[in-house]
Amino acid sequence: MSQPSPSLSSQLRGAVDLSALKHRASAPATPAPGAPGAAAAPGNGAAAPAGPVIPLPTLSFDATDATFGDVLELSRSVPIIVDLWAEWCQPCKQLTPVLERVVADYAGRVLLVKIDVDSNPQLSQAFQATSIPTVVALLQGQSVPLFQGAVPEEQVRQVFEQVLQLAAANGVTGTVRVEGADAAADAPAAPALPPRHAAAFAAIEAGDFALAISEYEAALKENPRDEDARAGLGQVRLLDRVQGLDLQAARAAAAAAPTDPQAQFAVADLDLSGGHVDDAFDRLLELFAASGDDVRPAVKERLLELFGVVGDADPRTLRARRAFANLLF
Repeated sequence: MSQPSPSLSSQLRGAVDLSALKHRASAPATPAPGAPGAAAAPGNGAAAPAGPVIPLPTLSFDATDATFGDVLELSRSVPIIVDLWAEWCQPCKQLTPVLERVVADYAGRVLLVKIDVDSNPQLSQAFQATSIPTVVALLQGQSVPLFQGAVPEEQVRQVFEQVLQLAAANGVTGTVRVEGADAAADAPAAPALPPRHAAAFAAIEAGDFALAISEYEAALKENPRDEDARAGLGQVRLLDRVQGLDLQAARAAAAAAPTDPQAQFAVADLDLSGGHVDDAFDRLLELFAASGDDVRPAVKERLLELFGVVGDADPRTLRARRAFANLLF
């Protein structure tokens, strides 16, 4: 890569670190059916080599309190989507097949781990699953909230693209080869990216966020209705803005200048990148309400961009949009 990728912690401040679960869980003598064995993931907490190909029996499997240590190790090499569900949950039964289908389409670039919250209270508590279905990403042992509730497949695919962009920016670029499957005949091909999108993704992998931004901007200029480009642009702009920011210093600056939009924007960006979505939205809504006409357009623009990063179907976005509409009218 042309320059080192920023650390995951600098992009996801406040994300839930689940590494302690690896030590609290008592792993069984043999892995649970369908779960990855310890040999499939890098040991001793070492970082995975760039782009490893990992053999596993499946791209989608169940995890338990006891086997989750293997999942954490695997997340150092391959992006993992975690689906928190329960047997009695009807929206879960709608969402899980969608997740399985989208994971299959990515042909080993991402894995799906399903957790029954009723049978695994330790994981349910660790992921802070206050409602289900809850979907989170797992990267390098850290949990990143994605969305709650059953969302449309198009929205799921947009979220997966954002997860892959974030994973690439942090060197989590491994793939999975399904054991016993003929890769050419059986594994579904990853969706082909449009040229501008492919160039943006390559730039993200190289740590060149400025180039990725320009490619997404060009894609939107060519097709203003390209929602995938719009979502990617918002995500990369966010990653670019939080580089080099110190959370404590940013919070101190925002507290000292409550009406300074740039100071408030910085904390909102850090909160959102760390998974504190409601805090980020509330900060900008309060700033909009307290600002004059000269500042409001910039606050509105930042709010709308962050809405796109989180996703229009996310309950937190829907709540914030309602609050924003009340401020407008």
